[in-house]
Amino acid sequence: MKRYRLIAIILVSLLLSCNQKQQTNTGKLNVVTTTTMITDMITAIGGEHINVVGLMGSGVDPHLYKASEGDVSKLSRADVIFYNGLHLEGKLEDIFEKMKHSNKETVALSNSLSKDKLIASENFASNYDPHIWFQIDYWIECAKYATKELSRIDTKNKMNYEVNSKSYVEKLQLLKQDNIALVKKLPKEKRVLITAHDAFNYFGKAYGFEVVGLQGLSTATEAGVQDVQNLANFIIQKNVKAIFVESSVPKRTIEALQASVKAKNHNVEIGGELFSDALGSAGTAEASYIGMYKHNISTIVNALK
Repeated sequence: MKRYRLIAIILVSLLLSCNQKQQTNTGKLNVVTTTTMITDMITAIGGEHINVVGLMGSGVDPHLYKASEGDVSKLSRADVIFYNGLHLEGKLEDIFEKMKHSNKETVALSNSLSKDKLIASENFASNYDPHIWFQIDYWIECAKYATKELSRIDTKNKMNYEVNSKSYVEKLQLLKQDNIALVKKLPKEKRVLITAHDAFNYFGKAYGFEVVGLQGLSTATEAGVQDVQNLANFIIQKNVKAIFVESSVPKRTIEALQASVKAKNHNVEIGGELFSDALGSAGTAEASYIGMYKHNISTIVNALK
């Protein structure tokens, strides 16, 4: 930890030496984002008026992500940096905190949400669940906040950002309506969602699912043997038909859970792969936030019917 903090201090000192706006000669704003969900949102809002560089790609776990030398260059050239906050990008927090006191623009999208809307957790460092993108209403608030910040920093394109944002928000509202209609097809007693880690609590709150993660809110928390046994008993008690792996979390924990259930003379299927902390691979439908959400909710509903 001390070693990483030293690295963070060095990175920040390099960033501060490049704290003037770095807009290209095309006049476009240089934007750096952390997670793929944020990259997708900012790209939709900024459109052709910004250059977006995402630090994390498909399948990357933001809880464990560490800044590389290449990231230093990306951050130093940024006019503005958008990140989730709430300690999702835990190993980048030292950098972002120090940058707040510099001239480098940093925007934590979670700052757009009042604390009473967040899900608290006594077992997580930030005391709040950071997986806010699974509550579409919250993601809409984040999008509006991002639009406001882009418009403040780049006033000449304010109208363009607002037009793009309106279109993006309308698509999210339609997605929410489609999700509600799909979930209604699944009986309430079957709405039990078991995944590798607690990434879906906002999803569960929005659509009436009981959500249980084998690991905690952060994938840095390892599940023990007793955790597996307890959850196996829960699956049998609730007669859960399927459990799910996640694209950014190793499959072994869920496979161990499935084996534990089988050892108790019960069967539970692996219902498919869900995208939790990262979107899908480039060129697939799941590479967008909307495509990811459609995949997740159809996978969940179809497996649990």
